Parts: sequence; C-alpha cells; structure tokens
Amino acid sequence: MNRLYYGDNLAVLRDQIGDESVDLIYLDPPFNSNAGYNVLFKSASGAGADASIEAFDDTWTWGAASQNALMDIASGTNRPLQVMMNAMHSAIGENPLMAYLAMMAVRLSVERPHGHYRTR
Repeated sequence: MNRLYYGDNLAVLRDQIGDESVDLIYLDPPFNSNAGYNVLFKSASGAGADASIEAFDDTWTWGAASQNALMDIASGTNRPLQVMMNAMHSAIGENPLMAYLAMMAVRLSVERPHGHYRTR
C-alpha cells in the first residue's frame, strides 16, 4: 500500500515502517545551508505575487533534540557509529554543525526496537 507521511521522519522510520517492507527510499536531506526557504505564490494569470510563506528553515542549533539524537546513538548497538559520533562531538563540540550531524546520523542509521540498525 502506498502511503504519504507528514512530519519528522524519525518517528515514521522507527514506528511506522516495518522491516523488509521498503524497496527504495529517496533521501533529499537538508544541506545545512544556513538559510530559510519560502514558497512564493503566483496569481491566477501566472504573474508573481508578493505573498509567500516559510517552507522550511535549513539552520541548525544545538539543543535538546540534538542531545537526544546523540544519546539515541550512544545507547544503541552500532559501535562504529558510536565511536565516530563521540569523536566528532569531542572534536567540534556542541554547535550547529554537530547538531546537523547528529540529526542526520540518527536518521540514516535507524535502530529498530530489537537493537539492530538498518542503513538507509
């Protein structure tokens, strides 16, 4: 069955997608561009309009979500990922780059409840 999920993909990957149920995932991650992106609206004639809304903000800050992502990795079973993330955290500290790396790492290696990681 085809489904479209809206929201943070981490919860969907962990709770909604069964093992061996996906043939292909297209990943279009944020790129840490440190920019905000807007959707511009056009009039019925196709001419540009002044109206826009923020689509997403591709900026990162260290906070609770970043710390939680790092703790998820630390409490998992993927030792190489743990070593790498600990080294990165020690080397660059708690900053926007580390927040971005933690967010990406926890999503690219999703630990299932039985303790195994699946690489995306």
